[in-house]
Amino acid sequence: MPRSPSGQPPPVNFWSLVFLIGAAQAALLALALWRRPVNVQANRVLAAWIAVIGFDLAVKAAYFHGSSIELLKLYRFVGLFPFLYGSAFYLYVRTLTQGRAPGLRDGVHLLGFVAALAVNAQWFLMDRTQTQAFLADLAAGGYWPGAPWLDIGLFGYSLSYVVAGLVRVRRYRRELLQRRSDADRMSLHWIDAMAASQIVIWCIAVTQWQLRIPWIDYPLIYGAVVAWVFVVGYLSLSQVAVAVQAPAASEPAAEIPAVDDPRFAEVEVRLTQLMERDHLFSEPALTIGQLAKRSGYPEYLVSAVINRRFAGNFWDYINRQRIEAARACLADAGDARTILDIAYACGFTSKSTFNAAFKRQLAVTPSAYRQAQSSTVADADADTR
Repeated sequence: MPRSPSGQPPPVNFWSLVFLIGAAQAALLALALWRRPVNVQANRVLAAWIAVIGFDLAVKAAYFHGSSIELLKLYRFVGLFPFLYGSAFYLYVRTLTQGRAPGLRDGVHLLGFVAALAVNAQWFLMDRTQTQAFLADLAAGGYWPGAPWLDIGLFGYSLSYVVAGLVRVRRYRRELLQRRSDADRMSLHWIDAMAASQIVIWCIAVTQWQLRIPWIDYPLIYGAVVAWVFVVGYLSLSQVAVAVQAPAASEPAAEIPAVDDPRFAEVEVRLTQLMERDHLFSEPALTIGQLAKRSGYPEYLVSAVINRRFAGNFWDYINRQRIEAARACLADAGDARTILDIAYACGFTSKSTFNAAFKRQLAVTPSAYRQAQSSTVADADADTR
């Protein structure tokens, strides 16, 4: 665990103010996230996590302003909170990508913190006389005792949760890319920033624990935590709604007719009209609910028609429409637009998602397809001369 002297160097009041500002920011951010209507379950997990960090910073602010016997054990207790933060990151990512709030079984993710409490139990069981003597030793320049290899082991425990969260994010992105043309809007890049910031903070902590470089000290670690709270505040309050279900999971299975509904043919005609005449597929954030509303038919019926008459789910259907429109534009020698302009016009929101979807459907990249079509036209012109 961090071994911080309790002396009273000149920067103490400065750091107390920094920690207090961070605690206030964390409290406001936690409240805003708890009330935010987007990604509700995940934001409440994040709000609880940020609130714990705020309490941690508030205790640090009080302790660095003036240590006392009353604050010493509380200071030691919150000093163990970093072994909650890796677990909290993982639970936040899982809830964000699955839309499922943590349950009782997730108590297993607290085992690292429980282990840290057990290892440090002796400090919480000290009587007042022992606490006073220990505080005096710290004031004289002493350090918190501890086992370095245990510190590194617990650091690795927390880091493993961050890695597990990043693996889950990567899997989510890959699956999203396969079915969404607007995947980049909800690709969770803020998660990468949060994880990178945590890793940097923990690397600073490990360096301070083991090497004790003078300018890398305990206040610097929690100063970085304060900066992290501000970064998380900016990123989390600007996040978009995240798709957490499989494409067809939103339609109640029980409502889909067992046999073709008599309205199937008219729904099929209406959908074809919306795609071919109105080019509804070109709307980047199109959902099956919006398509059903525009068609004038119930969502379950539109979903059933897409599944049975167009051989696929909603996202398969829409992506086929977008790729077919893009293919026609790329094959048109008179269309001088760039590939990216064509992708945007067809409903894609980035070149990477367009390239992936195009190659998946036609087994060739958009640029290679356009080049092949241009060569075909050139050869045809040469043959007619």
